[in-house]
Amino acid sequence: MDLLDLRVYGDVTVADVLIVVAVILFAVILAKVVTLNLRRALADKIKRDQLELLTKIVYWSIVVIALISVAPILGLNLSGLLVAGGVAGIVIGFASQSVVSNLVSGLFLMIEKPVRLGDQVEIEGISGFIEDIRIMSTIVRTYDGLYVRIPNERVFTSNIVNYTGNVARRFEYRIGIKYNDDVDKAMEIIREVVEKHPFVLKHPKPDVFVEDLGDNAVILSVRMWAPATEWFGVRMELLRDIKKKLEENGIEIPFPQRVVWFANELELKK
Repeated sequence: MDLLDLRVYGDVTVADVLIVVAVILFAVILAKVVTLNLRRALADKIKRDQLELLTKIVYWSIVVIALISVAPILGLNLSGLLVAGGVAGIVIGFASQSVVSNLVSGLFLMIEKPVRLGDQVEIEGISGFIEDIRIMSTIVRTYDGLYVRIPNERVFTSNIVNYTGNVARRFEYRIGIKYNDDVDKAMEIIREVVEKHPFVLKHPKPDVFVEDLGDNAVILSVRMWAPATEWFGVRMELLRDIKKKLEENGIEIPFPQRVVWFANELELKK
C-alpha cells in the first residue's frame, strides 16, 4: 500500500493531511505577502494605527478562509461547529458587551475621524493631545504630561472639543481703561499692536471696539484669529505687548474704585 494512502483517522489519509498543511502554509505566505504590499502601498496615505488594523484584518481573513476551505478534507462537519460557535458567541457577547462596544467604537472613530493624532482636544473634561487611537481605547497626553486612557465607547459617544480641528482659532481680550483716557487713542494703539504680530491673521480682520461701560472702566473688546497651532503662544505674547504699549502712552488699566460720600457736620447733628 502506498504511504500516501495510509489512513490517519477515519477516511482521512496522509495525502489529505499533506494537502491541508500545504494549503495552510500557502495561505500564511500569501497573507504575509499581501500585508507587506499593503504596508508599502499605504504607508504614506493612511495613519499608522489604521494601517495596522487593516493589515491584521486582511491577514487573518486569508488564514481563516484557508482553514474553512480545508476543513471538509479533514472530515470536519462545519455545521456543528457553526452551531457551537453561535452559542458560544452569544454567551461571550453578553459577557463582553463593553469590549465589543469599544471595538466597534474604535472602528467608527477611525472611519469618521473626529480626531487625529496630535490634535488638541477636550474629552469628558480631559484636555490634552491625542497620542494614539487604538482598537479598544484612545490615549490622551494631558498638558501636564500625564497619559490618560479613555475607552473608545466613551470617546465616540461624548462631546469632543477639537481645538486644532480648524486651521485657525479666534480668541478675545476684555481690557479696561480709565474713563478720562482717550478711547480712540487706546483702540488705535491696541489695533497697531495686534496687526503687527506675525501670527495674527489678516482675514478675518482683527476687531477692537467698546463693549461696555463698566463700574470702574471703559471695557474694550479685542478679537482676532491666529493659527490653531500657534494660538496659545500668540495669546500670551499679545496680552503682554498690549499692556506695555498702553502704559508707554499714558493709558492705565484702572483698579476697582468706589466713591464714598460723607455727610457734613450739620447733617450729622440733624
